[in-house]
Amino acid sequence: MKNTSMLALAAFSAAFSLTASAQSGYATQGGSAIIWMNPYGLCWHSGFWTEQDAVAPCDKPKQVTPLAAPAPAPAPIQQVAEPKVEPAPAPAPIAAPVAAQPSYEKVTLSADVLFDFGKSTLKDAGKAKLDELADRLSGATLDEIKIVGHADRIGSAQHNKRLSEARAETVREYLQTRTNARTFEIAGKGSTQPVSNCKGLGADQGSNRRLVQCLQADRRVEIELFGVRTATQHPGAPAVGGTQPTNYAR
Repeated sequence: MKNTSMLALAAFSAAFSLTASAQSGYATQGGSAIIWMNPYGLCWHSGFWTEQDAVAPCDKPKQVTPLAAPAPAPAPIQQVAEPKVEPAPAPAPIAAPVAAQPSYEKVTLSADVLFDFGKSTLKDAGKAKLDELADRLSGATLDEIKIVGHADRIGSAQHNKRLSEARAETVREYLQTRTNARTFEIAGKGSTQPVSNCKGLGADQGSNRRLVQCLQADRRVEIELFGVRTATQHPGAPAVGGTQPTNYAR
């Protein structure tokens, strides 16, 4: 009896060992795929069992940690060009005010336009010419007005001297009330500075109409203006009386 029990146990052990080795680490029942469990719900491990063979409910299967996905490659760093700072434009130079330049102007008026022959009283036409001159000088800063009277050669030198001076004085008195000149200067040259060339026309008498007409250029009043013109003045405008003004820097 004892021998029979020992043989049965040996046979069971052999069968169990063969079955267990075929089940990848667990003993199975009678060669089937069913894992053998004892009454306490425990499974038998073979000598080949490893954690990778663990199955439920015998053992808790090993939690396989999935390989972490590779971290995404960092985004390329965008090279941002530094803004180009343009230098501020240099302020435009402030133009220095241009000082008005002093000027000299000479205006010649015919005495026949201003006065009757041999007289020093202004005619209405003469006043109109002087008004034109005063209007053109409006706004100018005049330092001085110089008035020089002239006469032709008819009559005595003394008479012509006094006549030329009287005519210059009459023009001064008229312009003095219509311009802002600081000073006035008058002079009479008589017949000492003729500009005509009248020869062979007969006697030097007022009744000689041909001679009187020829000597008309000698009967004149010259007005010299010294001062500063404003921008509204026109130095090149024709002079009153038909003679072009001449402008010079002082």
